[in-house]
This record gives sequence, C-alpha cells and structure tokens, in this order.
Amino acid sequence: MSDELVIDVTGLTKSFGARKVVDNFDLKVPRGAIYGFLGPNGSGKTTTIRMVCGLLKPEAGQGRVLGFDVLHESLRIKERVGYMTQKFSLYEDLSIRENLEFIARLYGLDRRKARVDHALEDLGLAERQTQLAGKLSGGWKQRLALAACMIHEPEVLLLDEPTAGVDPKARRDFWDAIRRYAAQGVTTLVSTHYMDEAVQCDSIAYIAYGKKLLDSHTADIPKQIGLSAWRIEGRPLIDVQHALEADPRVELVARFGAAIHACAREPVPLEAAVRSRASGASACGDQQNRGRLR
Repeated sequence: MSDELVIDVTGLTKSFGARKVVDNFDLKVPRGAIYGFLGPNGSGKTTTIRMVCGLLKPEAGQGRVLGFDVLHESLRIKERVGYMTQKFSLYEDLSIRENLEFIARLYGLDRRKARVDHALEDLGLAERQTQLAGKLSGGWKQRLALAACMIHEPEVLLLDEPTAGVDPKARRDFWDAIRRYAAQGVTTLVSTHYMDEAVQCDSIAYIAYGKKLLDSHTADIPKQIGLSAWRIEGRPLIDVQHALEADPRVELVARFGAAIHACAREPVPLEAAVRSRASGASACGDQQNRGRLR
C-alpha cells in the first residue's frame, strides 16, 4: 500500500426526492488499500460507491478518482474501475466463458482469448467454463462476477456486499483473491455486514442515515470507540445474558456462539456487573480490563 491517494473526494451529497441519502461524505483512500463500508441497510453505502465510480453524479461535493474529476470525467473513471453489484448481473443463459468474452468485447480489449483464459485460471473457473451461469451456486457466481470485474485490469475495485448469501469457504476464497489484488496495487472499496470481513480491511468507515460516523484504520477503532468488553463462557448462559441485559452498568450484550460479550464505556462498573451477574461462569476481559472470572 502506497501513500498515493487513488480516491480523494470531499462533501459528496446525494438526495432522492426529499430524502438525503448521502450527506457531506469525505473519503481518502491510498493505492492498494482495502477500505470497508459498514452500516445498516439504507445507510447510503451503495449510493456512495456509485458516486465514486461515476455511475451517479453527486449534487454537491468534489474530488478526484485516479486523477479524474468525479463531476466532469466520470467516463474516464468508469473505464478504470471494476464494479461488482450486490445482485448477480451477468447473463444466466450464457456460459462462464461466454460471459467473460462478452465483457471483454464491451471494453474493446485486445488479446481477448488470453485475457479470458487468465481470468478463468486466476479464479479457478477453467474447469467449469462451459457451464451456464444460471446453473452456478452463489459462491461460483461470485467468482464469475469478480472475474468479470477484473478482466480489464482495473485500478479500483468496488464491491457491494459481495459475499452475501455464500458459504464460509467461498467467502475465504474471495478474500484471498482481494488481498492478492491489493498486493498488486488494486485499491478496493467493499461494503459488508460481516464483522469478520470488516476486520480484514485496512480501514473502515461506519455510515448511518447518510452520514459517516467513523472513519479510521481498523486497528485504531477499538481505542477510538472506548469500549471495554468481557467474554463470558459456561452453560447455561441464558440467565446470565438476561441479567446482564437488565443491568444499567452494561451497555451492550451480544451472543457469539457459545459465549456472551458484555460491553460498556466504563470499565470498573462493567467488571462489577460481570462479577455479580456471571457467578459460576468463566469470563475474561479485554486489554483495557484484564482478568478472569471463575
């Protein structure tokens, strides 16, 4: 990852009717970075991505992507960006190879056969190249969509919830490919609802109601939020969970598999709550609140 800014936009704003979907959004992304968007449905993630890649024109704001003006040079941006939509958007009645050949023709690429062959090998699609896209599972459709995004060798990759509805192995394979592209200098913006994916990003922005509430390097976010957390294990945990949820000293209780996470901004009252409510269970604190409860 270099210090060169590939995306540098300020004040991006977009409304649909009376609803302001994106409100004064700033974004700076260096080359080769993997930048994650988090936020609830309808928070403005997709609209922001579309403004960055030139598909939507912002009603306010300015900036440059790959050196091109987002307001006046959107066509130049589109040529150099790969955009993977949330919904599979290739032709289901064409084979994997035929879809890639069609996309290569749309971009007017030279060496089309060599490029298609490389895309098939790069994402493990070669053995399935004659299979109809409509017959593929979610994970294989995802691979095909990514191959189509990368066939023209874009400098920026925009991914809108790319792993929604696919199995864990397909998600791991997908992220292996993203990290490989990042090492080659491809800058990636990805929206996701999965926290285990978000922590793989170099930086994360949290968006809600069209506004950016948080924007930081992933490793720095826990300190900025200022939450202390305890992990409580044992069986059964349902009574402990209900007790912690009712305790005013605890701000958040979440279940993760066979454990409960209890969080709050004030570490001392949180520890007291955990010790009093989780008697008989096993609990350990985070870096701000070290300790183990038996």
